[in-house]
Amino acid sequence: MQDQKDGPLKEARLHEENGIVNIMRSRGLGDDIHKFTTATGIKKAVDFMSKGLNIPCGCEGRREAMNALFPRKYKD
Repeated sequence: MQDQKDGPLKEARLHEENGIVNIMRSRGLGDDIHKFTTATGIKKAVDFMSKGLNIPCGCEGRREAMNALFPRKYKD
């Protein structure tokens, strides 16, 4: 997979913060929104409705677009 600005994406790294381990660091706002909607159950409801209506939700496309527009900048 290629990032539009930086080229090949880096492998996911474990990130520990206050004793909590995240499997993958957020690449941008799209990943943050994805984590929130998954944790609250919104994603499951949207997936259920889009499957029932036979309409793709477009979540991954929006997620990638939001990550490209609002990238996360970490100080390593």
